[in-house]
Amino acid sequence: MYRVDLNSDLGESFGSYKIGMDEEVIKYVTSVNIACGWHAGDPMVMEKTVSMAKKYRVGIGAHPGFLDLMGFGRRNIAVTPEEVNGYIKYQLGALMAFTKAIREKVQHVKPHGAMYNMSAKDPSLAMAIARAIIDVDQDIILMGFANSELVKAGQSVGLRVANEVFADRAYNADGTLVARSQKGAIIHDTGTAISRVVRMVKEGRVTAITGEDIEINAQSICVHGDNPEAVDFVKKIRTKLDKEGIEVTAISNFIK
Repeated sequence: MYRVDLNSDLGESFGSYKIGMDEEVIKYVTSVNIACGWHAGDPMVMEKTVSMAKKYRVGIGAHPGFLDLMGFGRRNIAVTPEEVNGYIKYQLGALMAFTKAIREKVQHVKPHGAMYNMSAKDPSLAMAIARAIIDVDQDIILMGFANSELVKAGQSVGLRVANEVFADRAYNADGTLVARSQKGAIIHDTGTAISRVVRMVKEGRVTAITGEDIEINAQSICVHGDNPEAVDFVKKIRTKLDKEGIEVTAISNFIK
């Protein structure tokens, strides 16, 4: 049986500023990554999003990033492993307060933006994140870029890990994502993107931008829902996976 998780980044509104279409996207995904107030989100948004996740019975994930509201956490920052370790604990603890208040648990941690990309390549940062999680709760799943240093670090310390893939992004031959600044980095054709997702799940392979097939481990698919077209995209992915006989379920139901 094929199983896969659909995850999306939610809770990114801040104060009077609304970002995303959380109430629509959450109906079609099985796990959510909730901003923890540093790159986006605030306490009121965090509480609302956690409650919404409980209502729709989706896996709750912490989405910690750099303290960079102006750059939305997407700017690389020179940090030490010790600093990243503390950043993760701080933000994870904040979200856990809201989940505990409604008798829910944090299912997973998925670093955000620049922190995610840097830890995918830097073993020391990856290990700092993995150790922070295991120090807080060894039952939490670490979600990271498929086959990355972050996934390897989680495995090495004994955490359960979920390999993440992206529905609408092109891949390089080494398994990394094509930089957004390059032509062809974003796959705009919905049919093509969905076909690639199905193949990643069923065959464990994807065609790189250079034409060759590469191996990939697709346990969770990241989908975005910050505009009406993207919401339609999420719905179509979910429908196609169901038709292909792929069970769509939260990672805690099959990651051992």
